[in-house]
Amino acid sequence: MTATVFAAVLLAAAMHATWNALLKVRLDRFAAVSLMSFGMGVAVLPALPFVDVPSGITWMWIAISVVLHIGYNYFLARAYETGDLGQAYPLARGTAPLLTTVGGLVLIGEVPGAIAVGGILLLCAGTFVMSLRGGSLQGFGGRPVVYALLTSVFIAGYTLADGSGARSASTAISYIVWLFVLEGIAAIASCFMIRGTKTIRIMLPEWKICLFAGLLSALGYGIVIWAMTKAPIAAVAALRESSILFAMVLSVVMLGETMTRWRVAAALLIVGGVVALRLG
Repeated sequence: MTATVFAAVLLAAAMHATWNALLKVRLDRFAAVSLMSFGMGVAVLPALPFVDVPSGITWMWIAISVVLHIGYNYFLARAYETGDLGQAYPLARGTAPLLTTVGGLVLIGEVPGAIAVGGILLLCAGTFVMSLRGGSLQGFGGRPVVYALLTSVFIAGYTLADGSGARSASTAISYIVWLFVLEGIAAIASCFMIRGTKTIRIMLPEWKICLFAGLLSALGYGIVIWAMTKAPIAAVAALRESSILFAMVLSVVMLGETMTRWRVAAALLIVGGVVALRLG
């Protein structure tokens, strides 16, 4: 992974943690994350006439990704409704790199180097430690964990789909633009189907902050998709989870969650993973 790609993914990670923190404080997280997805589509819509139209297998990857992103939106919102950001976020995001690595090996035959695998394992270990409250298993169960783990399955799925789709497209930007536009439409439609007409009333007070989160998400995830055309998908996916460090800071500063010695230890493991990924 080149220094440019490495730095770009770290920037994307900071953006990712920021929009997750913004959505954590929304009253209806599913409506908020759906509106955010719509905001991603709005952000890239002006570019639509200037990019190539996908063809062939690229359409399949876009369709798969859209479906998986809707599932991700739903279970991410449920995880945030039932658990702390400092627990739900690292568990959901930290499990995904392991699943992505296995999926990449089985589905597309992509094998990370030994140092990169070590970095992925360190990063995942750090996220599990950070998910522990007060260094015990108290609270580490029930619906928040189930929702967070289901979220990680969807993350791994759409990561592999988007990495493969961007590689199959004429350009990464064309894939990104078409994906975000179609995903935005699907996200709003699914929200209306699940929440009903009250969606309008819920979204009206939230639209500005959610559209801003959508812009951050479009920039951040667009960078990640581009990076997956330049470096191994599993390595990019794992490095993106350094966003957990940013989320830890935001959860303490913005949401008043507690900084513990376990979170500090977890942060050191994650930093070690980031360094190993850069070396790998």
